[in-house]
Amino acid sequence: MGNTLPGASTNRRNFLGLVGLGAVSLASGGTLAGCSKEPGAKGAATTAEQAAGVVPTFKDSTLLPPDVKGIRPMADGYVNYPKSLVDAITEKASPSGKPITATTPWWGPAPPAANKLNEAVNADMGAVINFSIQDGNTYGDKLNTLLAARDVPELTCIPGWEINKLARFSEGVQVLFEDLTPHLAGDKVNAYPLLAGLDTKAWQDSVWGGKLMAVPFPTDAPYPSVLFYRKDVADERGIAAPTTLDELYDFGKKFTNPAKGEWAFGDIWLEVQQICGAGGSENGWIKQADGKVVHRYEIPEFKRALEFMTKLYAEKLIHPDLAGSEGGDVMTLFKGGKIFMYATGGGSWKETWRPAVQTNPKFNMQAVKVFGADKGQAPVRWQSRSAIIWTFIKKGLGQERTQELLRVLNYTAAPIGSKEWELQNYGVEGTHFKRDASGAPVTNDLFVKEFANQYVFLGGRPPVVVGGPDIPTYAKDFVTWGNDATQYLEKNPWDGIKVETPSQQAAIEQPTQDKVTDILRGRTPISEFDKIVSDWKAGGGDAARDFYAKVLADNGR
Repeated sequence: MGNTLPGASTNRRNFLGLVGLGAVSLASGGTLAGCSKEPGAKGAATTAEQAAGVVPTFKDSTLLPPDVKGIRPMADGYVNYPKSLVDAITEKASPSGKPITATTPWWGPAPPAANKLNEAVNADMGAVINFSIQDGNTYGDKLNTLLAARDVPELTCIPGWEINKLARFSEGVQVLFEDLTPHLAGDKVNAYPLLAGLDTKAWQDSVWGGKLMAVPFPTDAPYPSVLFYRKDVADERGIAAPTTLDELYDFGKKFTNPAKGEWAFGDIWLEVQQICGAGGSENGWIKQADGKVVHRYEIPEFKRALEFMTKLYAEKLIHPDLAGSEGGDVMTLFKGGKIFMYATGGGSWKETWRPAVQTNPKFNMQAVKVFGADKGQAPVRWQSRSAIIWTFIKKGLGQERTQELLRVLNYTAAPIGSKEWELQNYGVEGTHFKRDASGAPVTNDLFVKEFANQYVFLGGRPPVVVGGPDIPTYAKDFVTWGNDATQYLEKNPWDGIKVETPSQQAAIEQPTQDKVTDILRGRTPISEFDKIVSDWKAGGGDAARDFYAKVLADNGR
């Protein structure tokens, strides 16, 4: 399971940055509750063996060879939109004709009930899905109400970053939702061949208490953050992308000119931690070479990163709107040439670059090649879990209805190159989009009004990076960057083990992060950091260390 980006509000723009491509992140210790065999406030874990024994047998559902092959866990890239599409599904999903209820989140205006996109997809799959699309910013509150009342729809979509907000979820999941193990484990998934095409690790992340409880939405890339810069402006000014921490500082000095309304940076805190080698993909925890389990707060690499970021804030190299308590719109500042480097999820790349080139054809947003703090020093790249959203089926509907719903989710898992994938992602040609000269869909205002990723969320999809003629190098750029970065991915000793974070640690994380932020912004002296760590340890950090160490020991690691 992934973790939330610290301090990132989940609005539509952040959602696209986090989830669109690589998304949900393992940031500075912020936790998402996991899944447990024996749920409880002290934390628990589902073993790797439990998860491995109940997942579907993988069967590749790829229809088209990629233009750029990703080194796993990086997704494959398609430079251009497919020119010819095929039918991936030949049978109707819901012969009963009974309407299906579903709840999904969206970070924007809810689509109207009278929705031509929904009508078209429903007709094609042979099922009627009645969506309750809820505000993504308050989705956790809505889910808490549904789960507490035991009034869930037939299909419930739950993002990973909401799970730790759900009261007693690791117990409720067994009570409210159907065990899918008898339907999907091993070769049983052959009845749903497109679900078999979802990544095995994403399925392993869908196991609660030794049972396969949900259909996953896999990430497109394993990286919690990517460091982006305005290559077009840097090239014009003769300033190279940084390759060390000192060069990153120099980049900041060269690009900051308050008299012109220019500052070098947005928030790059996540990247600086990784550049300095502060690991901790598992909620901030690391197993050192001597076998000791420590948190990144406790290692010198984290403190070096903290000192560097404090220096950037003190010297006002970060845009004042973003350094202030109210925050600012980082994408607008970046596109407008007010900042020149920031870090966010990989999905932000396409979301930012594509509209920017419409008004500024020279705009070139690139990812900085991964580098370490000093020459010859390898960085650490945190690695997110493989599943970031899950769709659960309501318990007690009976075998026939459960299988019908699984056929619906099989439809929504259609891969790129299929007519079903295009219909769910773009709607109907002539109604929601037209094609450009290359054959790629260009959507219209009706699409924007009616689309809320409602079908795509339900059944996952094999991850891909797709470019287009307006940003012709995007797919190659992203996959090439991601392939290079894979060599630095941190090895997570808890990989394959579903960990439920002890509630005591979860409770102290945000207050601790807030105290670290106060140091970054100059509101608290850095000399207070050791006391902050000491308070964190006493408040639950040490107990969490014992728990994480025991999980490894129990799994022979």
